[in-house]
Amino acid sequence: MSVSREPLNPRRPTVVTMTSRVRQLRLVVTADDYDAALRFYRDVLGLEEEAAFSSEGGHVTILDAGRATLEIADRRHADYIDSVEVGRRVAGPIRVCFEVADAEAVTDSLADEGATVVAAPVETPWKSLNARLDGPAGLHLTIFQELEQ
Repeated sequence: MSVSREPLNPRRPTVVTMTSRVRQLRLVVTADDYDAALRFYRDVLGLEEEAAFSSEGGHVTILDAGRATLEIADRRHADYIDSVEVGRRVAGPIRVCFEVADAEAVTDSLADEGATVVAAPVETPWKSLNARLDGPAGLHLTIFQELEQ
């Protein structure tokens, strides 16, 4: 395995990076009501089931959410995003975002199935249509549709 050293910031020490890359980002959510959360994210939002396992009465289902990214924001930028999308700071340290083809229709479907709409879809300065919801298992969600491809 080859290792490269790349300075990311001249004021920071050199960072060691591996050439073998991460292959998947997996967000693990512990839900008090597993069945309701599974139904919401799999059946209503439409995430495809990739695998399911059980052990000693417990269950886990892995849902395919397409391409994953890890977005790191400082508090000021997170405040700005919330201000644009909701009008005030509402998200905690974790917000799960799903890109969809029709943000308004998906927002309506999720609301019909029990999600709480925090903010209806709004066009953002970064040219997407974003809605905010609180979904099962305590997840704060952004449903977004890219307006310019």
